[in-house]
Amino acid sequence: MKKVKLAIVGIGNCASSLIQGIHYYTPEKKDEAIGLMHWEIGGYAPHDLEVVAAFDIDKRKVGKDVNEAIFAPPNCTTVFCKDIPKSGVTVKMGPVLDGFSPHMKDYPESHTFVLAEEKEPSMDEVVAHLKDSGAEILVNYLPVGSEKAVRFYAECALKAGIGFVNCMPVFIASDPEWEARFRQKGLPIVGDDIKAQLGATITHRTIADLFKKRGVKVERTYQINTGGNTDFLNMLNRARLKSKKKSKTEAVQSVLAERMDWENIHIGPSDYVPWQKDNKIAFIRMEGKLFGDVPMNLELRLSVEDSPNSAGVAIDAIRCCKLAMDRNEAGVVEGPSAFFMKHPPRQYPDDVAWRMTEDFIHGRLYSKSTEPINGKDAIAA
Repeated sequence: MKKVKLAIVGIGNCASSLIQGIHYYTPEKKDEAIGLMHWEIGGYAPHDLEVVAAFDIDKRKVGKDVNEAIFAPPNCTTVFCKDIPKSGVTVKMGPVLDGFSPHMKDYPESHTFVLAEEKEPSMDEVVAHLKDSGAEILVNYLPVGSEKAVRFYAECALKAGIGFVNCMPVFIASDPEWEARFRQKGLPIVGDDIKAQLGATITHRTIADLFKKRGVKVERTYQINTGGNTDFLNMLNRARLKSKKKSKTEAVQSVLAERMDWENIHIGPSDYVPWQKDNKIAFIRMEGKLFGDVPMNLELRLSVEDSPNSAGVAIDAIRCCKLAMDRNEAGVVEGPSAFFMKHPPRQYPDDVAWRMTEDFIHGRLYSKSTEPINGKDAIAA
């Protein structure tokens, strides 16, 4: 059986849901699999993913078997697959850099990181471990705002000669210089900033696209999100939110009929509510004008378990990255990046991005007659 060998940076709730999913979707579930967009991509089923290396900075995870570490505090996501055997893969200490926000020290240990006291590795040591592990793809789950840390691991992926799936909003795939470096190395990259399977951003985009297609003029909109996991606690530091807010806002702006002035659109994480744990609640409001300039408004409340919602997309993004490697394709994997990520290099309508992704998976040449939305890429916008 061929495997997709993964290294994961950040053994938090998202990694927990992904790893649980690898063990949950056994071959016996093939004919009744719930919650997957694809059972098989490029010959790889969910259970063909294998974690061979892992990095974290929390003392409750470093030194533990990765399949044990995914259940350690402060992880608080739903446990839907309990009986997971030990993997034989030990979570290694990673460099801290800016991966930990100082304000998180002010919260109880059960809700925040507890920094391990182990020596931080050099880049050469991380690269050597990636090579020794046999990893083919590095999956980035670092906290929002970890600009230096993400670039450190992206550099490690380049040096180790492995693909990169960037699930958070530090712009690597959508940075032309980084994308060119992966392309020159012959390595694929899928990014940036993963959309949830059915989350606030994809829902907001779908409604915005509906307004456009039905001739409704959008005048104002907001998306307000609350949650109780470490992601939301980390984002209480507003200085770390610049790229996250840009990523989420651009994802919605890009599908509107007309780009909105900044004072009429507000999209972003809003507050940390500890008892929500991994449950994320999103409030979306859109105000507009119908036929005859008659006003209307829409309000929506969405409640989802945040990390399984992410894993349902990551499990496909990873397999698409591996499929690109098998085909010797390098640089940004365009269709999957546009469909699975909030801030790809080029934004496309979701129906177009879906079709591009299906064409990629099935080895069909997709038409490039559809220009990116607004004729711009994500960086220019």
